[in-house]
Amino acid sequence: MTSAVPSYDAALWATSKAFHDASRPHLLDRDHSLVAFNERVFSWATRTDVPVLERLRFLCIVSSNLDEFFEVRAEPHLTAQRSDDRQGTYTVDSFERLSEALHQLVDRQYALYNEALLPTLQENGIQLISHGERNPAQRRWVRQYFLREVRPLLIPVGLDPAHPFPQVANKALNFIVRLSGHDAFGRSNEIAIVKVPRVLPRIIRMPDKLSGGKAIFVALTSVIRAHLDDLFLGRKVDQFSQFRVTRHSDLSVDEDDVQNLRTALRQGLAHRHYGEAVRLEVSASCSEHLAHFLLKQFDLPQQALYRVAGPVNLVRLTQMIDLVDKPELCFSPFRASFPRRLDAATGIFDQLKQKDILFHLPFESFDGVLAFLRAAVNDPNVLAIKQTIYRAGTDSVMMDLLREAVRKGKEVTVVVELKARFDEEANINWAEMLESIGAQVVYGVVGLKTHAKMLLVTRREGNKLQRYGHLSTGNYNARTARLYTDVSHLTADAALTMDMEHVFVHLASQSRLPRMQKMWLAPFNLHSNLVRKITSLAQAAARGQSSRIVLKMNALTDVDLIDALMQAGRQGVKIDLIVRGACMLPARVPGVSDNIRVRSVIGRFLEHSRVFYFRQGAQESLYLSSADWMNRNMVRRVEVAWPVTDPEQRQRLIDECLLAYLHDGVDAWDMQADGSYQLASHNVAGGHSAQAALMARYGAERPARGKG
Repeated sequence: MTSAVPSYDAALWATSKAFHDASRPHLLDRDHSLVAFNERVFSWATRTDVPVLERLRFLCIVSSNLDEFFEVRAEPHLTAQRSDDRQGTYTVDSFERLSEALHQLVDRQYALYNEALLPTLQENGIQLISHGERNPAQRRWVRQYFLREVRPLLIPVGLDPAHPFPQVANKALNFIVRLSGHDAFGRSNEIAIVKVPRVLPRIIRMPDKLSGGKAIFVALTSVIRAHLDDLFLGRKVDQFSQFRVTRHSDLSVDEDDVQNLRTALRQGLAHRHYGEAVRLEVSASCSEHLAHFLLKQFDLPQQALYRVAGPVNLVRLTQMIDLVDKPELCFSPFRASFPRRLDAATGIFDQLKQKDILFHLPFESFDGVLAFLRAAVNDPNVLAIKQTIYRAGTDSVMMDLLREAVRKGKEVTVVVELKARFDEEANINWAEMLESIGAQVVYGVVGLKTHAKMLLVTRREGNKLQRYGHLSTGNYNARTARLYTDVSHLTADAALTMDMEHVFVHLASQSRLPRMQKMWLAPFNLHSNLVRKITSLAQAAARGQSSRIVLKMNALTDVDLIDALMQAGRQGVKIDLIVRGACMLPARVPGVSDNIRVRSVIGRFLEHSRVFYFRQGAQESLYLSSADWMNRNMVRRVEVAWPVTDPEQRQRLIDECLLAYLHDGVDAWDMQADGSYQLASHNVAGGHSAQAALMARYGAERPARGKG
């Protein structure tokens, strides 16, 4: 097992000039912190104690993460490189350092793929075979497959003044070919492009009769490259390479200048696939001539070229995982229990009148959320349902329930965030469907993303209206609820549900908010209340009072909050930060952040819950939130944080979401003073895994774990 993420040198971790002042220590670089996070995810692919198909899946996850990194984060670095800018936040130097780190990670991915994962898969009867490894019968089958399924969809384009370089979509598979000889008109134009349609599967399983009892696969790239000559009759293929270009894809719409946001976003989606090129991937064997031609075509510097010893899109290897029926090579299936504090035989609303209910996903199932909404839909006394939607996915039971609620005559209001990155199209489709059947659909506030996760039910009980609410740190997405750790909170608390009502009215009418009783709301007071809370504990610590902060989140990059935490640490507050991904706060720096520890837990499930704990003397407070501590969450999004005041439930969250992770000795990485991360030191002797312990506690069944 890898025991440490390779340390970057001091220059790599230098912060931008914007942070260089006498009052603030250098902060860690956000983009390099994201690369380091992906190094930690990559470590799971290297672990021999992890089943081999899951190792391959983690390798694919890293590739997917890097795709999004390039699509969203690379463009300003490239802009600085092209302008020869050596000042400011993004510079030539930052581009070069980032490129070096990314190249190293990609090289390690493909080395692991070729030298460890493919041999281990072969030992377990799974092979991805090249043209040279195929026997005559297999070659005949592949040729027939090519002629029947692939060739009819390929149209090679020979480049000349009448046939310029074709538009190449973001992350699409293509081939570039250098030809000798002359075309049908006697011309010697030598470059051709073959675009591979997305509808073709990238991994194909061969028939059992040709596999000798093994699971044998061929890659689409291998099928095409073996038959490139068939596409160019009368010409000879001298050189070729697969290639893929990644484009800047962070969809941007000027909301102040559009009449209809939904229409503008749908139009923008059509152009997303053809944004500015930011990365070029080619085969490791690609000639310098072809590589230079492509770099020039896409206006990219040499550092943006990635030569890979395998498929240019490792993400597509997940198709092979899905086609293999070998459960012993995967994690044993985990079946979450129905939320144990929710009695399925008793009415949910009656239960909530007695006590709030929390459940911990994915260890307890999303069925608890669906049960709450289903009860509201089927209860004739429920008059109104209001809900925010950030990522619902393309196939949603929750959307079907909302549709049923409309059909039953309930007032349904849905705040759909159309700008949820890479979920825009699905959300637009849901919005149009709900509008078409009579639901009230609103899109939040111009200039802000609605990231809060809320579901509010209004029910007539006698001569009064009673509200019941659901708040969550995660999305209303049944699929990700099986993969992400999150906390769901069902409540009938009058003050908290009134706050929720105020937020929904604000999002629909954009009227002023009244004073909130319990909830903190971005962009209004969430940021300031967090700073005030931290400052209060710092002042208490300076007076000699015992003070403690433990925070769990996905990212920590907001400079003001980092400053407040570092100042509190210097005043004597003991601070533990459980930050899964990017963290710009440098921990354990002598004289600067001695009292602050940062750790990242990377496990089978994606850590996603946001839990904020503060203690001053004997007085404790704990908040759940939809927000990470990033500037965008504090000032450019609608986010909520709310207190958990019941002592028993608060202690449960402390035990399961904080203490369990602070004592994790298997999946936790601790930040060192130089910004690098080291795997928890007592891992070698065995130890506690927070996620494994929670799976054991809540799993509906506990089968033996697969190996391979």
